[in-house]
Amino acid sequence: MKTLIILHGWQSSKERWERIKNEIEKEEIAVIIPDLPGFKKETELDETWNFNDYLEWLYNFSLNKERFFLLGHSFGGRIAIKFTVKYPSKIKGLILVGSAGIKPKKNIFLSIFVPIFKKFSFLPGYSLFREFFYKYILKKTDYLETKGIMRETFKKIIKEDLRPYLSQIKTPTLIIWGQKDKITPLSDAYLMKEKIKDSKLEILENVGHTPHLEAPEKLSKIISGFLAKTST
Repeated sequence: MKTLIILHGWQSSKERWERIKNEIEKEEIAVIIPDLPGFKKETELDETWNFNDYLEWLYNFSLNKERFFLLGHSFGGRIAIKFTVKYPSKIKGLILVGSAGIKPKKNIFLSIFVPIFKKFSFLPGYSLFREFFYKYILKKTDYLETKGIMRETFKKIIKEDLRPYLSQIKTPTLIIWGQKDKITPLSDAYLMKEKIKDSKLEILENVGHTPHLEAPEKLSKIISGFLAKTST
């Protein structure tokens, strides 16, 4: 029986992928969705993690499992990309859904404005304006919703640009993206398609960053089709 491991996104959980799991398991495929460390009370971190800590965690989690398909959504996609490059012999096929990992080009205006902006943190209303700035200008809600150890973990993880790893992926790869994704832009999908040799790209019309919630039936069908065709 084929096995698919799904890695959810930042601040998410396995429960949000249950509908996908139920649909895909109808095709006699074993679906495993672990809770990534740090996002629930029972998986709290007692120290800041970096990217390699998550890779090591996944390696240990999959240690006794035969070769499997790996799906990563958003932050989970970031883990999946680097894991596939580091441990290619463990992966039958890679599925990236609205994957993170492409670091946006540096904005010169923001690099000048943000340090100046921080100097006015003592003013009344600063925190409200800061929230507005991150949410609607930078569109970085994950950072706002993360505190303490997880905020420091987040800052460490997003520093790495995974562009150099994409061309190293030799595993059969399917890229799935919401046409209206505002968290990871569609341009990232095209870049991944260009860099990952022989990869396939499926674009979901009128869907944003959470296709597993917005279009679960369609997403399940695409994933199942890829799993059925890939026999590596």
